[in-house]
Formats: sequence, C-alpha cells, structure tokens
Amino acid sequence: MKYYIIAGEASGDLHASNLMKALYEEDPKADIRFWGGDLMQSVGGTLAKHYRELAFMGFAEVVLNLKTIFNNIAFCKQDILQFQPDVLVFIDYPGFNMRIAKWAKQKGIATHYYISPQIWAWKENRIKAIKRDFDKLYVILPFEKDFYEKKHGFPVEFVGHPLIDALSNRKKATHAEFCAEFNLDPNRPIIAILPGSRKQEITKMLDVMLSVLNDFPDYSFVVAGAPSQDESFYHHIIGSKKVTLVQNITYKLLDVAHAALVTSGTATLETALFKVPEVVCYKGSWVSYQIAKRIITLKYISLVNLIMDEEVVTELIQDDCNPKRIKEELNRLLEPGHRSKLAEKYTELEQKLGGAGASKKTAQLIVKNS
Repeated sequence: MKYYIIAGEASGDLHASNLMKALYEEDPKADIRFWGGDLMQSVGGTLAKHYRELAFMGFAEVVLNLKTIFNNIAFCKQDILQFQPDVLVFIDYPGFNMRIAKWAKQKGIATHYYISPQIWAWKENRIKAIKRDFDKLYVILPFEKDFYEKKHGFPVEFVGHPLIDALSNRKKATHAEFCAEFNLDPNRPIIAILPGSRKQEITKMLDVMLSVLNDFPDYSFVVAGAPSQDESFYHHIIGSKKVTLVQNITYKLLDVAHAALVTSGTATLETALFKVPEVVCYKGSWVSYQIAKRIITLKYISLVNLIMDEEVVTELIQDDCNPKRIKEELNRLLEPGHRSKLAEKYTELEQKLGGAGASKKTAQLIVKNS
C-alpha cells in the first residue's frame, strides 16, 4: 500500500520514524512518502518536506510567514494528489494537519490520526472537525479513550504511548561516559535543565531555572538544548554561569540525571519514564497566563499528573515559579524518602500507559483499517 505521513516537528519525527519501521514490518511492500525529519529519512521512504521549514510559533511569527504557510498547504495538497496514497497518516501537529484532513476527506482519501490533538485541554470544539474529517483515531493517553468515546461518542483506539517504544529501542548512557564526554566532575551528580524547545519559552524559563545554581555547589547543572535552536541562542542567556550545554541528546542526559527542572510539556512525561525526580516549571507572559487560565480548565499542566490524576510531581506555575520555590522543591527531590515514593509512582504511571508496542499496534490497525 501507499502511505503518506505528515509529522511537523521533532517529536513527530521520532514517533513517526518508529511507526514507519512497524509499517514496513507489517507491509514489506509499503511505499511511504512523508513530511518529517532526519529520523524518518533514516528509516526509508521519500521525504517531501522537512519539518524545519514548518516551525512558525507565536501569533506574530505566524502572521509574518502566512505566505509560506499557505504555500506549504498548497504544495502538500498537490503532492498528495500526485502520490495518490491509499491512506493519509497524520502525526500530532493539529494546526496544519486538520486543514489537510478536511480537504483530503472531501477528496475521498482515507484519513488516520495518530497522536491526536489535546482538545481535552483546550479547543474542545475541534471535536466536530475530528468526527467529520478522520476515519480512524489512535490515542496515546489512557484518559483520552473515555474523553472521545463516553463524552463525545466517537470510537477511538488506545494504543499506548510511543515514548515507551522510543526509550526501549536505545542504548543507555552511563554517568562516567557522560562526564568524560563533557568534561564534568564524575563525583558530582547531574541536575538536568529542560527549558523547552521554543524560543519564547526558553527565553522565559532558562534564566529562572539557572537562578539556583549557586545553591547546589556539589552538583553539575546541564542544559538540554533543543534541535531547533542554535547554541548561540542559549549562550546569550547562560552568559558566564557555570553550566554545561548539550545539544540534541536530551535522552542521553536523562539517562544520567539525578534530578531535573522541566518546562511543562511532553518532556515532563519523558523525564518520569526515565525515572528522574523532577520539578515542573512554567512561566508565561502575564497576558498569556491570564488568557490560558480562563480557557484551560485542567487541574494540572504536566502529563504526569494528568495521567495519574493526582499531584505526583510538583508544578511551579507563574508566580510560584521563582528562585525560592525552585530551590525548596529541588532540595526535596534530593531527599531519599521522597525519591523512593516518586519511583513507585513512576512505575504505576508506566503501567497506566499500556507498556511497549504503541508503534506496532498502530501500524497493524492502519494496515487492517485501510
């Protein structure tokens, strides 16, 4: 069969690459064309557009790049028609993918959505478009099945979380190797700082996260740089502070981290699956926060707490995200008793996520339902 896959960012590239491997196992004659990145390219198929050309974040940046965005949409439609796929597979990236799905459905092309948009957090009215434009939906969070089926009467498949596959298919780094590679003191435990992937959030978060450096002189602090940002951008914020920056190896860093400060997002779940004690930090502009507070009605902002439906990891949001509170919570993460309780909760979290095999299950369902 012919598969056209659209992934619009780094996380989508990772999960789509594992899905592609599974598709080739299920359908050895699969012909795959895709929008994605280097990881998908390493699996095979044909790259139509790299996600680096799609990354426009924030209202102003989107407005300034409207022509490029509309050109990308037009190119995508034309490319799909020329390829004539048996099925379109969308990976997250809802702003773009839902536009293409609406058009594709009208053209009679099968539409499958893997890693659906988080409409349970905001924009719940998107359910109308999802019901109208998608033939199959594969969800990765356990509570999403009830959300779609019980609340909105739309049948979906819960396949488990692809992060578990991504983590199980890799060689683990050791503390000694990591310290040798980056010239760190092997006798010092590592505190990982994950300030996000978008310029706006990194600018807002990294400085406040680094504010506690001097309070923990016996630890090495290491910042995880996102693949979409240049080193110079981070160094401008870090300045002369004694901290190590690593690029594009977040998982390697989490292998060796003793604790972590993490900006809300998928990274909170990744950190938990690595069994690293974490504090979740988030600070937006006053205006953005006030708007978000009114349209998002969730009890928690981290995926860990949302899945567990309890505060497993501390969330420091907006005014609580300050040097004093970060220091307090980081100290708590270093206490043996608290660490062992977190480890138990992290194991329970992994069980709730359904274990390994999300990529294989999804590939089987795509082949079966196409």
